[in-house]
Amino acid sequence: MAIHSMTQGPIPRQLLRFSVPMILGNLFQLTYNAVDTVIVGHCVGKNAVAAVGTANPIMNVVIFFIGGICMGASVLMSEYYGAQDLRRLKREVSTTLLAGGLFALVMSAVCALLARPVLLLIKTPAEIIDEAAGYLHIIFAGLLFTYLYNFYSNTLRSIGDSRTPLLFLILSSALNIGLDLALVAGLGLGVRGAAIATVISQGVSGVLCILYIRLRIPLLHFGRGELVLDPSMLARTLNYSWVTALQQTCIYIGKLAVQGAVNPLGVDSIAAFNAVARVDDFAITPMQSIGSALTTFVAQNHGAHNEGRIHKGLATGAAIGTAYWGVICAPIYFGAGFVMHLFVPTGGEAVLALGAVYLHRMAFFYLFTAWTNSLQGYFRGRGLLTATLVSSLLQIVIRVICSYWLAPATGIGGIALACGIGWTAMMLYELPLYLRDRGKRKLAA
Repeated sequence: MAIHSMTQGPIPRQLLRFSVPMILGNLFQLTYNAVDTVIVGHCVGKNAVAAVGTANPIMNVVIFFIGGICMGASVLMSEYYGAQDLRRLKREVSTTLLAGGLFALVMSAVCALLARPVLLLIKTPAEIIDEAAGYLHIIFAGLLFTYLYNFYSNTLRSIGDSRTPLLFLILSSALNIGLDLALVAGLGLGVRGAAIATVISQGVSGVLCILYIRLRIPLLHFGRGELVLDPSMLARTLNYSWVTALQQTCIYIGKLAVQGAVNPLGVDSIAAFNAVARVDDFAITPMQSIGSALTTFVAQNHGAHNEGRIHKGLATGAAIGTAYWGVICAPIYFGAGFVMHLFVPTGGEAVLALGAVYLHRMAFFYLFTAWTNSLQGYFRGRGLLTATLVSSLLQIVIRVICSYWLAPATGIGGIALACGIGWTAMMLYELPLYLRDRGKRKLAA
């Protein structure tokens, strides 16, 4: 069985054992997304790629919101598991499953109704709006499957199992690619075929999670009368979940706002930014995974009242993130041209040069994400979710303002500098907050 308590044992090994599967899963997801785009582009054409590209930001806002709900609930699950309060753990799982499933069904209906109006609001070209709307309608029809996969993945991680969600993600992504080839390339269903493939693969992964828990995790089996919706549990879950969901959504909206500062710089800058955004994802995602591992670690030890272990865990997580930055900094800085060549076709010299300017700065700024994500993991694990929301909003707002201020004069290099300024502000807010919180807990002890 892959579940384990993180309340005892060597801290570095536990954090690495938990975070590595998450890192691999996220990198696999990024790779799959690129393959999915290639299949649609080659088999259908540029309008299909544009339709999916237009629909994806809208879809991601909804999916990140659902993911935030599940992440918030998993903090409580980790806390109960760390305290070995298995009765409350099962009650939390039951309450979140029932309430979240109902919410996902309501969201499906609301999002399907709003899909076309939102596409019109963002001025989607007439030649792709039908395809984009059709894609979203199918994706939103399957939101319950999206919720179930996210819910069960976060539930497994809360009890220390990050390996099983990785395996189901790999199976789901492989199935999605196979269905893309069958439905898009084979049957010619276009972007709707890609959406159907996504919904089916999400449904399969959700069912696999349910079967795995039924067969391998007796801890989460529900007997007669145990599958209930507890109002008091629901209130606390909502208090955790809405903040995390809002934070996840605002982060993505902030990224879209930065795109607005890039667009006036011209086609070359837009192409370069789209390429380096993928590099950002590959560079930052492992640090985010370390932060997520710290969330589970801190929450479990918070439930077990292991105060000293919590702070050692934070220091270890930050050190692991810093070591990872040390590994990627030089290759990104000195190999910026080669990295850009991976995303930009031959002949785009101006795009390559612009991307290199961005990466030369970001290679150093990535260090801040190692520290800020570690502190975010600490605050989430402690239940200090308002701190994570405020710090994220602070970072986003400053980053967007600085992007619009610097980009006209300094180009895409200013966008990178704006990122560094935003992360610095986030760090300056989070570090004193952490030190104050640690001091208060010492006094309370």
